[in-house]
Amino acid sequence: MLPFKELITINRLLPAPVYQQIANQLISLIHEGIIKPGTALPSSRQMAEILSVHRKTIVAAYEELSAQDWISSTLRKGVTVSKDLPEIKPRSFKALIKKPPYHGDTPFGFSGVSISSAAAAPAAEHRFIINDGFPDARIAPVEMLLKEYNRLFRIPAVQRKIVYGELAGAASLRMALAKFLSETRGLNISENNMLVTRGAQMAIYIVARMIIKPGTTVIVGEPNYGLANMLFLNCGARLVRVAVDENGIDVDAIEKICKKKKPGLLYVVPHHHHPTTVTLSAQRRMKLLQLIRAYNFPVIEDDYDYDYHYNSSPILPLASADHDGNVIYIGSIGKSFATTVKTGYMVAPQNFIQAALQVRRLIDIRGDNLMEEALAALFESGDMQKHLKKSLKLYHERRDMFCSLLEQELGNRIRFQKPAGGMALWASFHKKNPLQVVSQKASAMGLFMGDGSFYNTGPVNYNSLRMGFASLNEREMRESVEVLKKVLK
Repeated sequence: MLPFKELITINRLLPAPVYQQIANQLISLIHEGIIKPGTALPSSRQMAEILSVHRKTIVAAYEELSAQDWISSTLRKGVTVSKDLPEIKPRSFKALIKKPPYHGDTPFGFSGVSISSAAAAPAAEHRFIINDGFPDARIAPVEMLLKEYNRLFRIPAVQRKIVYGELAGAASLRMALAKFLSETRGLNISENNMLVTRGAQMAIYIVARMIIKPGTTVIVGEPNYGLANMLFLNCGARLVRVAVDENGIDVDAIEKICKKKKPGLLYVVPHHHHPTTVTLSAQRRMKLLQLIRAYNFPVIEDDYDYDYHYNSSPILPLASADHDGNVIYIGSIGKSFATTVKTGYMVAPQNFIQAALQVRRLIDIRGDNLMEEALAALFESGDMQKHLKKSLKLYHERRDMFCSLLEQELGNRIRFQKPAGGMALWASFHKKNPLQVVSQKASAMGLFMGDGSFYNTGPVNYNSLRMGFASLNEREMRESVEVLKKVLK
């Protein structure tokens, strides 16, 4: 008889019942060839004694195996492994001592993607976090959203939408967004021009997947939003980097590129450029629109935090002007509400949206229609607009306070321009203070912040990073700056 006492391990701390553990391990022994087809198993009484369990537990295990046709039971022969299983070459039970199948690498090759990793995630010992520029989830009307979500969940008509929802996103949210974007950004659109996505990054991916082919020229700013660059490169693009200064991306340089060869795609963040936060000047904006119409090339306009502009009224997006349908406008609700609400959107001509639906279907059959219905309700009631107005005032105050603290406490140790909007500032550190060292020292003192490497391009080390202020209250700002002051002494 096989040494079942050694071959079968019972762990009463596992959520799986003991009988199920026994049945599963017997199946594994058959798969391994330790137990051959036709082998007689101990009776339920014998097996119970061997494994020190109640006989009813073994009976339940055998019933489970019988239901799955692994064993058969007869009056005279007792319990035997079914003979119609494939013949398996027996091996010694000592061969069971091996590496579990998911504890090693795959035996086959596969293609991955090549991306640079951002900074490590904050750990439990970090008391404060200076992030890339995220909203403060503590002030978002999350309870109101969840209340609406719960209410909608109980409506039969809405429940059907959860399963059979529209691929483009809930019609109610697309209509609410079309109305909101028309009123705030001057976009002349309907819900048919909108695709709701799980965040702006998905929208950028879908556009890139539809336009970029191996060797396609994609113009990007330098520096630029790192994840967009990585996405384009992994789609096979050839990046052409154009300098970004205090007036935004260099449009004259874009014109020179167009005169040589029309680009396959332009990616631009004209409102609050990522990462530098600068705004594209009106003069450059007008010239860029002329180039778009003249050379007829597609543009991704990433407008991730349009709703937060402090010094004056926000500058209308390129998408609001005459662009002959070349501008694909992308935004995010999560950037205005809370990062946990992964909802973005794409605005484009209807034929492009229809094609984008099929690409989206390959990676996400449908969105979270129930969450989309709940978000639509917040827009329709005006609660989302109230939240945006409230958070705009608060983030404006936090921007001023953070900039003032940095100027007072850190002096000339860092350089930055007070951003006109957004949720972060772009800070450059003195070369005597490498950000990798600063970040490590700050981490040891309880402050998590990036080391700036995510924003570097090849050999170019900006020794700079985005310092988010929107998610920090006054106490968190003061204590974070105090840590930096000690680190930079």
